[in-house]
Formats: sequence, C-alpha cells, structure tokens
Amino acid sequence: MRFHSPQKLKTIADLIGSAWVGPEDFEVLGTNEIHMVKPGDIVFVNHPKYYDKALNSAATIILIDKEVECPPGKALLVSDDPFRDFNKINTHFTRIYNFTEELHDVEIGEGTKIHSSAVIGNNVKIGKNTLIFPNVVIGDRTVIGDHVIIQSNTVLGGDAFYYRKVNGNFDRLISVGNVIIENNVEIGNGCTIDRGVTDSTVIGEGSVLDNQIQIGHDTVIGKKCLIASQVGIAGCCIIGDEVTLWGQVGIASGNKIEAGSVILGKTGVNRDLEKGTYIGMFAEDFKTYLKKEVKLRNLK
Repeated sequence: MRFHSPQKLKTIADLIGSAWVGPEDFEVLGTNEIHMVKPGDIVFVNHPKYYDKALNSAATIILIDKEVECPPGKALLVSDDPFRDFNKINTHFTRIYNFTEELHDVEIGEGTKIHSSAVIGNNVKIGKNTLIFPNVVIGDRTVIGDHVIIQSNTVLGGDAFYYRKVNGNFDRLISVGNVIIENNVEIGNGCTIDRGVTDSTVIGEGSVLDNQIQIGHDTVIGKKCLIASQVGIAGCCIIGDEVTLWGQVGIASGNKIEAGSVILGKTGVNRDLEKGTYIGMFAEDFKTYLKKEVKLRNLK
C-alpha cells in the first residue's frame, strides 16, 4: 500500500506510539507484506527466525519487536506488537468500509452492463463493455478493465486469509490492498479472488477462469492463462503468462510457475517450477512420471 503522500519516520512512530531508529525525517512511502516489499515500504517482523529476511529485504523501514542493529540506509520502528501496529498503520491510511456505507466514487465505462443484484463497494473502477452477472460482489478499490465477463456469484476483493494465533484465538491481518482484473478476462461462476493484504491481486489480460476457483491475496496471474474448475492458489504466488492449470490443482503460498507451463489435474505445487508439464502430489515432470510408472508396472 502506498500512502497518498510521503510520511516521516517520526510521524509513523507517533501514530503507533513506538520508538524508532534512524533520522526522524526518514521518508516512508507505504507498507507491504514481506513477499511484496519495495524501497520506501514498512515491513513488519515479530519473530527472531525472520529478522534477517526482513532486515535484508527491499523494505527500508522495519517494524520490529526488538531493537537490533539497523542496516545502512534503513530505519527501524520498535514496537511491542508489530502485527497490531502494522494493522494500525494500514487502517489509518486506508479506511475499511466492508459494505457498511453507501456506494461512492464508482467509475463505470461506456457499454458496461451490471445486473441489478450485483453489489459494488467503494472506490471501484469498471471499464468499457464489461458484463457483470447476477449476485456478483465487487469489493472496495477493485479495478476491472474493458471487455471483461464476470459470471454469477463470483466475489472479487474478499479479505485475505492471513492470521496469527494469540491466546488461543485467531487475529486477522487486515487487508488494505485490492484486486485488479485486466482487459478481456473471463471469470466463471462462484469464483473467489481475495484482495491483496497491502498490494494487488492481479488477473492478467486475456486470462480465462472456469467456475469455483479460489485465488489468494497478492497473487499475480499472467496474461492468457487458462484455469480450470476447483483450482486453489494460495497467497503471493506468481503465475507466468500462458500457464494452464487443470482441475483441482493446488498451489502453496509464495511459489512461482514459469510462463508456458502446464499443470495437470490434481497436481500439488509446493515449490517454484520452471517451464514444463507437471503431474502428481509434488508436481513431478510429466515424462519422468510416465517413465517411473512404466518401471513400476514392469516389476516382477
């Protein structure tokens, strides 16, 4: 999430009541989740196991639960609860409506048709000649391009599935990102596409999604991808252009699939994949899998 205007380190520290390390006028441009950080971003970390990853990431402001040596050119915000204070920063700069207030700031392009039963949140942009079917829900800040088809009961911009456990209860990381649907995308019935935690979940131009597909927060789907029914993609995945995912494929969080790959039905993806065709619980190369099956069947 980028702030509407740059902030100062002391301003953010005062907002959350934290100590800081670095010049008080150190520039802060926004916040981001660890997989998506860019220079000028705040990233939070609340466990020593992940200190090095956060401190050495592209983020230049680290919201941390212990004062440590600050890398050159960076700054620290030292908090007793970084998770809580990350939420506090995000919701200070991005208001959460959750359909509790009347529609406003919605842009709809020429030739677009929206069924009267569709529900549209705040600060939504919809392009030209787009068709939105009955019972579609479009969450706050969603951006939809031209010539898009969104079929019935699909939800764009639901909350990210991102929690921690505190005192036996689950505590949500509040989602202040959005969903971007590029031009010429078709989305089937009953799909759910979560908004980014602090960035955008993106469906690339010309991609086609079948029915009942789940796409997690901050995932980026490339251009002209084909995704069959009941595929589940976790958060922060990167799917390259012209990738085909067949039915019931499952992709774990934070993985990348190279452009042009084909993932066959019911395959589980738990690592980055180079271009190829894959099958099986742990995404084996398809030709290797066939050779193995032949050997197994010929055993005596």
